[in-house]
Amino acid sequence: MATPLIFAADRSMTDTHASPAPPVPHLRVIPRDVHGVSRKQMSPNALRVLYRLREAGFGAYLVGGAVRDLLIGGHPKDFDVATDATPEQVKALFRNCRLIGRRFRLAHVVYGREIIEVATFRANGGDDEGDRQTDDSGRLLRDNIYGTIEEDAVRRDFTANALYYAIEDFSVRDYVGGYDDVQARVLRLIGEPEARYREDPVRMLRAARLAAKLDFSIEPATAAPIPRLAPLLAEASPARLFEETLKLFLAGHAVASFEQLEATGLLPVLLPETAQALAANSSGALRRMLVQGLRNTDRRVANDEPVSPAFLYAVLLWPAYCRALAQLQAQGVHLAEAQRRAADRVTLHQLARTALPRRFSLPMQEIWLLQPRFSLRQRKRVFRLLAHPRFRAAFDFLELRLAASDSHAEDVAFWREAQLHPTAATVEPADAVAGVDAESVSPDAAEPDDAPRKRRRRRRKPGGGA
Repeated sequence: MATPLIFAADRSMTDTHASPAPPVPHLRVIPRDVHGVSRKQMSPNALRVLYRLREAGFGAYLVGGAVRDLLIGGHPKDFDVATDATPEQVKALFRNCRLIGRRFRLAHVVYGREIIEVATFRANGGDDEGDRQTDDSGRLLRDNIYGTIEEDAVRRDFTANALYYAIEDFSVRDYVGGYDDVQARVLRLIGEPEARYREDPVRMLRAARLAAKLDFSIEPATAAPIPRLAPLLAEASPARLFEETLKLFLAGHAVASFEQLEATGLLPVLLPETAQALAANSSGALRRMLVQGLRNTDRRVANDEPVSPAFLYAVLLWPAYCRALAQLQAQGVHLAEAQRRAADRVTLHQLARTALPRRFSLPMQEIWLLQPRFSLRQRKRVFRLLAHPRFRAAFDFLELRLAASDSHAEDVAFWREAQLHPTAATVEPADAVAGVDAESVSPDAAEPDDAPRKRRRRRRKPGGGA
């Protein structure tokens, strides 16, 4: 189901980098019998952290996404804690604690495979004041000014994420209207939207991701600046954008996330060459295949099956690869060479935007480069491809291409049978056609022939004895 996106009509925005004054917090206490959240729904380890902090005399609250998700009947995977204790004071209370982060100093309390993140209340200080630093555009570089719970609430990103569960009376504390927004399923930024996006451009991706994940609408003033400010994402760290991409597409709501990226104008910034290829593909075949791939990913996540970033990026960048391959073939480059060059070109260009590790980019390229070999059915080649370590992923990708074109149906049927009965695999003539018809690329070029060569007989030396 596509998540609705709401834009404000004829909203004028001032292009100022100055941060406006933060909103004034107003405390609203929602009692246990109203909000319905129970400690039975929470992580026992998070409760241990909350109780120990309280026993030591500190304020401690469950905060953020966990509270939000519990209010709408969800099942949070992560439980974060906010406190007035400094990171060093938290570490002194827990032997299983480590301090991380420079931009935001945090305490991680480790219980086996579960990590309870503990953050100290933060305040909004002036630019370059104390341990808070911004650049000339307003982007936040470091923020370690500690404050009160009221100050902490108004500096969070969305109202839905600024709710605090108090362990002493089991109430929910709301300072910015987040409780009503959660009930209305609305995503709203705290403060002036443009200033908040300039402070951290990745918030635009978070807005799209949370709207997709929660099936929330984006409040008009929050949505309006995103298409215009989307280019600011190019200034974000490629490593951080890679992490955000995985959160967008590997958390069970990939299709809705993709539709949000298209609607908000963020897709051309996050996946620029894919966006260009989709715009140029008038038949829509490449988009159909991409969406089907994301739909399959959502199904695997729902079934608790493994998902691979390499396969995900093979799907996301396939339109860009097809377009680059077609351009190289139009320039007269031989198919096999064009395939390698297109794969390298697309990977290199995407690395400028997201830090795609080699452990994912190399398997991604293998999945692409194996596609033409599914049209070659000589017996030796069949066995060679079946034994390839990337065969299963490449075959799954071939099946996925049926969403774009039924021209692959015969190949899919053959290789399904070949996996069940490899010794009975059909032998085709040696000049079988191989190519990525790619839903947009010419299929007429052939892969270089790698048929076994006839063995040369060695000449017997004259005068040799037996």
